[in-house]
Amino acid sequence: MDSFPEMDSFNLENASLNVSNNGATSLATPSSSTSSRYENQKRRDWNTFGQYLKNHRPPLSLSMCSGAHVLEFLRYLDQFGKTKVHTFNCPFYGLPNPPAPCPCPLRQAWGSLDALIGRLRAAFEENGGKPEANPFGTRAVRLYLREVRDLQSKARGISYEKKKRKRPLANQTPTFPVPPPPPPSAS
Repeated sequence: MDSFPEMDSFNLENASLNVSNNGATSLATPSSSTSSRYENQKRRDWNTFGQYLKNHRPPLSLSMCSGAHVLEFLRYLDQFGKTKVHTFNCPFYGLPNPPAPCPCPLRQAWGSLDALIGRLRAAFEENGGKPEANPFGTRAVRLYLREVRDLQSKARGISYEKKKRKRPLANQTPTFPVPPPPPPSAS
């Protein structure tokens, strides 16, 4: 896999990539400087992915980008991860709190990757991409995220369980709190 040293130092805080209908990318500055934290992170992620495409050998346009390129990008990001993921033959595999250090690799946490893909999916469409052509929403990317989640949960000995939404029962009537009685009047 190619290394992308220029990407590590790429940091344009006040710029974003815009995608035209023909797939060309251009730099533009945002119209307002009071963006939310989410919007700022999404812009930085979009810039990083744009730099990855530019540094790819051969360079890629966004219109030529596929789910396979997104997977390559996610694997590239793994080298900057901070989450210890125990290998199957590690003595601490499956232990939630290992008692000692081990040589297992640091990786990107599943939650971070999942959030990153969500931001990039949104940025792709905000920058003119069509939802049906979104490389961040491909089946391969979803399967990769599921595989990472399962691997990391097993390696840490913590099973991942999807949170279930509480649904109101249809037969129950809503209960409202009874208001306190009015204070006695001074007569």
